[in-house]
Amino acid sequence: MTSFDAVLLSYDEPMANSLHARLQRTLGGTVKRLHGVHGMRRAYRQCAEVVDHEQFFLADGDFAIDTDFDVAALEPLDEGVSMRVWRADNPVNGLAYGYGGLKLIRRSALREMGKAVDVLAALPGRIEFAQHTAGITRFNQSPFHAWKAGFRECAMLARGSEYGMADDDAHKRVEAWTLSRSGEFAAYAAAGAREGAAFARQTARNPQQFHHLNNPTWLRERFTAAHGDQVVSG
Repeated sequence: MTSFDAVLLSYDEPMANSLHARLQRTLGGTVKRLHGVHGMRRAYRQCAEVVDHEQFFLADGDFAIDTDFDVAALEPLDEGVSMRVWRADNPVNGLAYGYGGLKLIRRSALREMGKAVDVLAALPGRIEFAQHTAGITRFNQSPFHAWKAGFRECAMLARGSEYGMADDDAHKRVEAWTLSRSGEFAAYAAAGAREGAAFARQTARNPQQFHHLNNPTWLRERFTAAHGDQVVSG
């Protein structure tokens, strides 16, 4: 059984219940659940209030942990490190990086996070990126969820990674997203990627509009305007 607390943060992901159960089985203890909180920054901050210890695992509602992930061998975060991120395999484009991955995070860091659009990039202190994967990010559970993943991620990558990623690496990842063709609803992830990159260019002179990326109502309306109500949930 892991010595760390754990939280699965979900909003409207269709598989969240089963992935929560999978996370509990793998970690060997109770995984708390925070669901349906409107506002991404608010949701992350609430995670800090439901745990009992300073360091805890944080998983998105569409994260499928590898059942062989060895939590017993993990070391706590060093002083000055606010978060460690393990890679997640991407089911539509073959990438494997921190997007959608498992986090080990400090609740004190969540209470002090800044104003970046990519919310967890605004944590105080250093961020570590583990070099192995902890599971799969199963964002492609419906046309809308696949589109939203591509749209948000590629908008942020095209604008300039708030984690300090080199521009060339960011460009390669945007290109891979736009070429997504594997797995369910890959075409919607690719469309979202193209539209997200275009959105980043369009909002270059009006950065306040860029914060719409964290508004689930705005994202759903944008999707249905472009792709129709009939494909929101599959």
